[in-house]
Amino acid sequence: MAQKIAHLIYYKLLGWTFKGPFPEVSKCVVIVVPHTSWLDFFLGLLIRRVIGKKFHFVGKKSLFNPPFGWYFRWLGGAPVDRSKSSDTVSAIADIFDKKSEFRLALAPEGTRKKVSQWKSGYYYIAQTARVPIVLVAFDYGKKQIKVSEPHFPTGDYEQDRKTYEGFYKGVKGYKADYSYDPE
Repeated sequence: MAQKIAHLIYYKLLGWTFKGPFPEVSKCVVIVVPHTSWLDFFLGLLIRRVIGKKFHFVGKKSLFNPPFGWYFRWLGGAPVDRSKSSDTVSAIADIFDKKSEFRLALAPEGTRKKVSQWKSGYYYIAQTARVPIVLVAFDYGKKQIKVSEPHFPTGDYEQDRKTYEGFYKGVKGYKADYSYDPE
């Protein structure tokens, strides 16, 4: 029932479409670009209902304390120690090892503001966890979610990043001026 309501909202009320099915992978790092507004989070919640797959996120440990910790876990969150003394990449890779299903959604921009380059953590998380990267574009200009096939990191970050960035060429975020523009 919830999926039917999500379909109605996504396709009929909002008028959005999909380009490409989400791959049948139970573990992956999903990079979502561009991330220009807090509305992206709610669009992501709607999309996971539409396609019927669970997606996860990580957050600082304190978010998962009472009284709201249960809510963030229910949404798919996993706590991680992000202090300077911890190895965040390894901590997140450990989460992948402990779960049979974990699709980690991240915004490589690291902010909702305009950036000139991505942070590289998503890449090293996927490499360390030995999982593919799935590219997802929230294109508000075309009212379309675009999804790639899985990409396994080759170990050449610069070359892989260029390939990934090409997928997002011309994609406009909710705040078009903040959209990531690969050169």
